[in-house]
Amino acid sequence: MTSTTSTNATSTSTNDATTPWEKLVVSALLGTDRRTPPTDLTGGGKDAPVALLDAAALHTVRRRAGLLPARAGHRPEAAPHDGRRPLPEAAGRRLALLLADRSAPSGGGRRGAAPDLGELLPQWLAAANQQGYRAPAAALPALLDAARARTDLRPQTLMFTGPRGLWLAGLNPEWKFALRGAPGSSALPRARDAEAVGRLWEEGLFAERIALLSAVRAEDPETARALLATTWGTERAEDRLMFLDSLRTGLSAADEPFLEQALSDRSRNVRSTAAELLSALPGSAFAQRMAARAATCVSMDRTGGGQVVVVEAPHECDTDMQRDGVLPAPPTGRGERSWWLGQLVEAAPLGTWPARLGGRTPEEIVALPVLDEWADELHAAWCRAAVRQRDARWSAALLGPPSASPAGGPGTGPGTSSLAERAQLLATLPAAERSAWIASFISAHGLSEAFQLLGVCAVPWAEPVGRAVVDALDIARDAGSYPWSFSGVMGLAERCLDPAEAARLELLTATPDEPEGASPGAGGYWSEAFQRLVSTLRLRAAMLAELTGPGTPYGERRGEPLGAPSGAP
Repeated sequence: MTSTTSTNATSTSTNDATTPWEKLVVSALLGTDRRTPPTDLTGGGKDAPVALLDAAALHTVRRRAGLLPARAGHRPEAAPHDGRRPLPEAAGRRLALLLADRSAPSGGGRRGAAPDLGELLPQWLAAANQQGYRAPAAALPALLDAARARTDLRPQTLMFTGPRGLWLAGLNPEWKFALRGAPGSSALPRARDAEAVGRLWEEGLFAERIALLSAVRAEDPETARALLATTWGTERAEDRLMFLDSLRTGLSAADEPFLEQALSDRSRNVRSTAAELLSALPGSAFAQRMAARAATCVSMDRTGGGQVVVVEAPHECDTDMQRDGVLPAPPTGRGERSWWLGQLVEAAPLGTWPARLGGRTPEEIVALPVLDEWADELHAAWCRAAVRQRDARWSAALLGPPSASPAGGPGTGPGTSSLAERAQLLATLPAAERSAWIASFISAHGLSEAFQLLGVCAVPWAEPVGRAVVDALDIARDAGSYPWSFSGVMGLAERCLDPAEAARLELLTATPDEPEGASPGAGGYWSEAFQRLVSTLRLRAAMLAELTGPGTPYGERRGEPLGAPSGAP
């Protein structure tokens, strides 16, 4: 039935052909065997296919010659002026290479000795933004394409492309991500434009409203809270949770009244988030209530000479505790009382404990023995509290000595043995103290457990960290391991080592003699890996020099396709 219908439709269409061009098209579609081209169009005397093509060529020229000029469309507005200084010539060429390498095929799984240019693009963008350069106009499409493919590039890319990037993104739907929440985005009104802010808050998409709330809060926190309060009661629970979570940035005592109200929210997740935010404000009434509850659970054991901590976990989770965000039902495998205790202690201000536990310092408190195997629960809650309250003194105490075994267990000393908790605690320490701790940890335990900790180090790595990592890699090579067992650390080293280390690493690029029993070919692979590391460090050094040194402006003439910037000199 379908075939018959289709055939009938084709037959009707071919019979409807009236113009010379349509008749030629019908012959071409059906084939000259089934539909001979009209001789009045082809002239005859030739094979039908040749005659049809000749006639088609003739009528194509005739049709094009007969086209009437169309009315020109509106020209887009000129790109806004970007007053930042242009890139030096060498830096512009480097950017073009990095962007070209980003889209090039990888060439297989083996990396070889050549640097991975695409992995250097984030550093290049960050350095260019620090120097206050504007993006070359010709590079804007490739930069926006790169940011579209990699979300981690977007903040630095949008800062670098600036108002011209936003202008260009408005002309291509594939770059619409740039218009959502970007600094200076035309999609977001200024906080003082109450009418535009209110309209977008009422009518915008969720992502636009989140971006708007964050932008307004950054400029005027009080206005942001007032804006959120206007629709709080009508928002969906999942939206209220996201809006509340956005208050983490710039959290202050002025947020306490709003968060206190959120403790009575009908959504449990919203109540928990409000409680978590309030616990990060040690002076809040919520924190004081939690401190009073937690203090009744933890004390010194008077019968043991006052040198042992005793824990009496809560026996119930009453309505007041639940109103303050304490979840009554524990996760699978967790006891109720330990679950309630952990929530109380992590929400209580850490300043509670020195006075509660005999005037001791955090280091002395963490070192105290705890009765009845409550130590792990208590220390874990203190770790969460130290991270939440950004308390460096308590974090250092809970980290324990770097020499403590990563696997934990008896004899590892006070504090936590969890690498995840250690990484979070390290992030609260001053940069120098953090680097010294991690360097000592690597020297004591090698690299197998260090990857998670290295992620919290400032870039470039401080000298102690860089030296510890390189020494550990050298030891791994001498032990006969293959370099891909440390590919994660090696990749971090390429991006994070100080470029000044390149000269010192040159000695490691030689291929060593393979001792008896060593992994076959390991020496050559290590040589290749260190060659790539040295090449990458030298490339990073050259990148920074190109961005910081004097040079001829790059690509300004090629910026003309964007139009003469309005207001440009």
